[in-house]
Amino acid sequence: MLYLVGLGLGDAKDITVKGLEAVRQCRRVYLEAYTSVLTVGKEALEEFYGKELILADRETVEQEADSILKEADVCDVAFLVVGDPFGATTHSDLVLRAVKLGIPYKVIHNASIMNAVGCCGLQLYNFGETVSIVFWTDTWKPESFFDKIEKNRHNGMHTLCLLDIKVKEQSLENLMKGRKIYEPPRYMSVNQAAEQLLAVIQNRRLQGEETEVTENTICVGLARVGAPDQKIASGTLYQMSTVELGGPLHSLIVTGTTHPLELEMLKIFSVDSSSFENDAFQRTE
Repeated sequence: MLYLVGLGLGDAKDITVKGLEAVRQCRRVYLEAYTSVLTVGKEALEEFYGKELILADRETVEQEADSILKEADVCDVAFLVVGDPFGATTHSDLVLRAVKLGIPYKVIHNASIMNAVGCCGLQLYNFGETVSIVFWTDTWKPESFFDKIEKNRHNGMHTLCLLDIKVKEQSLENLMKGRKIYEPPRYMSVNQAAEQLLAVIQNRRLQGEETEVTENTICVGLARVGAPDQKIASGTLYQMSTVELGGPLHSLIVTGTTHPLELEMLKIFSVDSSSFENDAFQRTE
């Protein structure tokens, strides 16, 4: 059996009882280590689970999936995913490979950022398409994520923005020379995401466009959701470019039309309560 087990969002103890039972009966246990991070390290998980974990980076999962599934038809193998196995990044490919090999599989769900964002008070059924915001480089500055946010905003829907994670990435030079030297991990902050959004708005204005999202649009910054030191801040997009939320992982929400109850909740986390006077009250139901 192949078990895909969600670990939740906080620490080692966020695994479900069912998930923990599955892990403890498996011969091999893999920890997916590139789409998200927990607030505790691999060693803390190993101690709590009573099992040695094999780190599975992007290369392993995408190019060596067969090694994960090896002998899974005659013994139990677990694949651990921070959040939910089918949350922010799907692992459908692993499931499809297992099915083709005749290996049965079982999914054990857990909380993910996709539903835990409700902690800020915005109602989950008012969210539109989720978008990913990637790190810009000097030569690559895509804006496609902004168009999706604009579409959601136009339809009155909130947008959850998942922020870029760079783990085990190679520089172009090392990649071209075939050197397996990796860059230090980088995690996009709410500040960086907000700055990129503000830059897109400025670009669009220079092209004569009026955007649905402006500097005064109410946004929510979230950090380390589910951890004891979770932080939430609400305010304008401009304020999100200056707010300090600490270490990773961060997420950003750009609001659409807000219900009065949602606004009351957002005010609990406001950077400055006057922010809500300009934009949000003009977009209530």
